[in-house]
Amino acid sequence: MTRFRLDRSAPSEAVARFVDRYWVASWDLPEGESFTQRVLAHPVVNVVFVGGEAAVHGPTTHVTSRRLWGSGWALGVMFRPAGFRPFLGRPMNGIVDAALPLGEVFDGAEFPREDPTRLIADVDRFLAARVPADRHPAEDTTAVVERVAADPTVVGVAPLARREGLGVRLLQRRFADHVGLGPKTVIRRYRLYEAAERARRGGATDWSAVAAELGFSDQSHLTREFTSIIGVPPAAYAARSGAGASDRPTPGA
Repeated sequence: MTRFRLDRSAPSEAVARFVDRYWVASWDLPEGESFTQRVLAHPVVNVVFVGGEAAVHGPTTHVTSRRLWGSGWALGVMFRPAGFRPFLGRPMNGIVDAALPLGEVFDGAEFPREDPTRLIADVDRFLAARVPADRHPAEDTTAVVERVAADPTVVGVAPLARREGLGVRLLQRRFADHVGLGPKTVIRRYRLYEAAERARRGGATDWSAVAAELGFSDQSHLTREFTSIIGVPPAAYAARSGAGASDRPTPGA
């Protein structure tokens, strides 16, 4: 095994309406060595199985971290934006920055955990049996968020609402209910991903131009937002990326 490894696999067709991917992180560290993994997650739910624990992790407003040592693996079920709402059965803004025991959400659900391949198959069957037959209103919100993610020109709530044919307040209510985070936060998250990707690529970067392109009022605004969420300014993140530093937060999951 390499020191760290991340593998991804697609859900079944039935589950793909709501689940983006399954991911398996595995690690094998020398005795006495530990590593703190820091991640800026997508604005989605991840159900994570690691060790003897299984938890539903709600959308987060900040970088999260987990200390790893020895050897092991973790399996994650990364839902699409708003994709967990039909399974939760209540507004998503109630689980932001929360980690709920899996059995609390799914009535005592338990899965054998001998190996991740079997666990993925078991979880996929479990979810497929609970997929709603009819289209859920949250699926429309999923489509909106995924358009935001794919289009870096989306930088404001009011223009997004107009484009989607919705009032601003209705858009905000739907995001609170279906995603858990407001549209402004979601837009900012994806634009910060774009800024982090620019930094990761290295080379000379005109951060004033990047700030304007991604909808920030100026470079200082971008720097404040980037630092508050990711923990370091864009230039420092770029320097760590160029140096191959492993302690920088990783966007996504």
